[in-house]
Amino acid sequence: MARVMMIQGTGSDVGKSALVAGLCRVLAQDGVRVAPFKPQNMALNSYITAEGGEMGRAQVAQAEAAGIAPHVDMNPVLLKPTTDVGAQVILQGKVHGNMKALEYHAFKKVARTVVFDSFRRLAANFDAILVEGAGSPAEINLREGDIANMGFALEVGSPVVLVGDIDKGGVFASLVGTLELIAPEEGALIRGFVINKFRGDPTLLTPAFEAITARTGRPFLGVVPYFRDIFLQEEDGLHRDARRVPSGGNQVRVAVVVPARISNFTDFDPFLAEPGVSLEFVRPGERLGRADVVILPGSKNTLDDLEGLWRSGLAAEILENHRLGSTIVGVCGGYQMLGRRVLDPLGVESLRGEVRGLGLLDAETIMEREKVTAQAEAVAIGGALPWFASPEILLGYEIHMGRTTLGPGAAPLFRIRRRGSDEQHDDGARSADGTVLGTYLHGIFDNDAFRRALLDRYREEGLASRPFEERKQEGYDRLAALLRQCLDLPALYRILEDGPRV
Repeated sequence: MARVMMIQGTGSDVGKSALVAGLCRVLAQDGVRVAPFKPQNMALNSYITAEGGEMGRAQVAQAEAAGIAPHVDMNPVLLKPTTDVGAQVILQGKVHGNMKALEYHAFKKVARTVVFDSFRRLAANFDAILVEGAGSPAEINLREGDIANMGFALEVGSPVVLVGDIDKGGVFASLVGTLELIAPEEGALIRGFVINKFRGDPTLLTPAFEAITARTGRPFLGVVPYFRDIFLQEEDGLHRDARRVPSGGNQVRVAVVVPARISNFTDFDPFLAEPGVSLEFVRPGERLGRADVVILPGSKNTLDDLEGLWRSGLAAEILENHRLGSTIVGVCGGYQMLGRRVLDPLGVESLRGEVRGLGLLDAETIMEREKVTAQAEAVAIGGALPWFASPEILLGYEIHMGRTTLGPGAAPLFRIRRRGSDEQHDDGARSADGTVLGTYLHGIFDNDAFRRALLDRYREEGLASRPFEERKQEGYDRLAALLRQCLDLPALYRILEDGPRV
C-alpha cells in the first residue's frame, strides 16, 4: 500500500509536471519507492513503453526521475488532439477511438473505471504515489464526472498541494480564487501552496504570504525560482532553449519545421546537448531560410499539416534547401510528407482524402485505422548512409497510423526488429543521393553516435558532446537539489505521511 499526495495547479503550464518530477527524484534519493501518476493527460508528446503501450512523456520523465521504468498505468487516459474540438482517446496505452469534446465528456464514466483500475494497481507496488492534476480544479464547467483533479482527489482522499505560476501574474488571486470556486469538501483537501517561476528576492513575498494564509488558513510551502540552467524535456510546448543564431554565425543550423499538430517534438531535444549547434523551431508564419539540416517532425494530422506547409510557403523553402544541398530528415508524419502523396480514404486523420507530398522521396502513404505502437531496435542498412557505416544498434519507438510503400527511386534506411518479436523488416527510406531521409522511428536522435555522425558532416572537428541520457539525469539531480533548497520538505513529507494509505 502507498501514501499519496496530489499536485494541482491554478492553471495549465504552471509547473506541475516539473515539480512532480523533482519530488520523485527527491523521494527516490531518500530511499522511497515512488511512482508518478496522472489520471488524464492531454498532450501530443507521447512515448511507447516496453510493453507497447502509449503514454504521455511528462510521466515518462517523472518515472525516469524516480529511477523506474515508465508504464501506462502511470497515465491511464491520454488525449491526443486531432482538431480543435476532437481528440484520439487512448486508454491504458491502447487507442479506444476518436471523440469530440462533448462525446468524451459523456464517456468519462468509462474513463473513470480505467483510471482507478490503473491507480490501485500502481499503488500496490510502491511506497508513495505523486499524482499530477491537469489544468485547474477551478474549471467548474468540467467538474461533473471529473477524473483529473478534485474528482480523483476526493475519491482517494488525497491531500493536495496547489501550485501557482507567479510569472504569469495574478498568482495570489489565482490561489484564493481557486479555493473560492471549488466545493468546501474539495478545498479541505488543499494543505498548502507553492509559488513557482519567481524572479527576485522571495522575502518580498512575505506580506502576501501572511495575508493569504490568514485569509485561507493554508501555509505557503516554498517558492521555486524561475530557472533556465536545468535541462528538462518539455511536454506541452517547444523547448525554451531552442534559439535563433544571428546570420553569419558559424554554428550548424538544425531547423525543425513546426506543423500545426506537431507531435513528439522532444525527438529533437538531444540537439540541445550538442556544442556548435543551433536548434530552431520554425513556426507557421515564419520563414525557414537556409539550414544545414531541415527536419520535419511527427504530426497528429499529417494531411492537414502537409497542406498547411504548401499554403504557407514552407514547402517551397524546404525544397529550396534540398536544392542547395541541405540534409532533409522526416520522422513519422514528417517522413510521410516527404513522399509523393499521402492518402486517407477512410478519414482516419482528415477529410481531405489526398494531399500532394513534397516529392523528395519516391514513396506514398495510405492512412490505416490500425495504430502501430512498439519499441524497436534498428541497424542502418549497409551502404544506406555513407556517413554512418556503424553496425551499432539504434533504439527508438514507433507511433504511427499509415503504411508507406517505396517506389524504385527510394531505398529503405533501416532494418528493424520490434520488441517482443523476432521478425525483422525494413523501415524508412532514403533518396538516391542520400540527402533525404525518412523513418518511422521516434527517438532516433537520442542515439548519440547517430546524431553526432549527422552533425559532424557540418561542424568543426574536435567538438566533444555529452551523452544525452547523462544530460537528462543531471537535470533531474539539479532539480532535486533546487527543490531541497526552496521547498519546506519536512512539511511536504508530513502531508504525504498524514494522507491515506491506499
